[in-house]
Amino acid sequence: MELAYIPSPSSGVLYLGPVPLRGYAFCIIIGVFVAVWLGNKRWIARGGRAGTVADIAVWAVPFGLVGGRLYHVITDYQLYFSEGRDWVDAFKIWEGGLGIWGAIALGALGAWIGCRRRGIPLPAYADAIAPGIAIAQAIGRWGNWFNQELYGRATDLPWAVEITSSADGRMPGTYHPTFLYESLWCIGVALLVIWADRRFTLGHGRAFALYVAGYCAGRFWIEYMRVDEAHHILGLRLNNWTAVLVFLLAVLYIVLSARKRPGREAVVEPGAGDGEGPAADAGQTDGDAAGKDASAEDATTEDATDTDDAGKPGRSEKPDESEGPAEPEESKDGAGSAKKA
Repeated sequence: MELAYIPSPSSGVLYLGPVPLRGYAFCIIIGVFVAVWLGNKRWIARGGRAGTVADIAVWAVPFGLVGGRLYHVITDYQLYFSEGRDWVDAFKIWEGGLGIWGAIALGALGAWIGCRRRGIPLPAYADAIAPGIAIAQAIGRWGNWFNQELYGRATDLPWAVEITSSADGRMPGTYHPTFLYESLWCIGVALLVIWADRRFTLGHGRAFALYVAGYCAGRFWIEYMRVDEAHHILGLRLNNWTAVLVFLLAVLYIVLSARKRPGREAVVEPGAGDGEGPAADAGQTDGDAAGKDASAEDATTEDATDTDDAGKPGRSEKPDESEGPAEPEESKDGAGSAKKA
């Protein structure tokens, strides 16, 4: 008899009147917000503008959702296109089914489009948002708990998850909560990337590559524990092979990138440090006015210190050409001696 276990919710949907709030979608939305928030803080620390991460996420998130769904539908096509299945279910993303591999691939394409429009290097943007993506995955995995899916082998451990649904071939019982294992692993990956980025000053996409490698390492053993239906190649699940391949590519990128482009980008967003904006304009105007006042003061001082030929202070001895040539001035003794005008 099980002494303890993690209970599953009786339903993955909470209704507020006629409006359904689905746990799976709610977890994904929360994860996206956290990723953008953390990415924005890291982007500003790298020298970028506030709000840029969110602007590019407008491109990356929809692409990522489409990519994740496409990967899931293609690799598990039998769930939607085999006999007795309804292909319309392939569009019901709220019922679960997002492949992280497709989400990252197409999400990167969307991010590239957004970065290109802003003149921003994609690797620098990817480095900034890498820990946020890992945390978003950690939060999003709890959507699988709401849907009673992605669990492992049967177990009586105290942290086992109880499955009560019998839909789609499920067998009620207690199982390894692989969704929980992956959630905790993703949090560890996020902390690893943040630490390594500070310790080694990662740049040019290496922080993102570290996130990918770290995630793949955990996904391999977690995937190996799962018992849900999947395609197998040489005794391993398809996602195991994908994790191995992507892990090797990420490590190779880190090594080659470190040799070719060591260090970190000096500028991640053009014009971010130029002091543009109303405040800068106001400061420039004040500076111009101060400069003009200083120039006027200098001119006044210069006039006041003009000297005549004898070296005595006085008015400038240069005649005013508008008044015509100077006339000889008779002396007081009537000698008619003239002075220079």
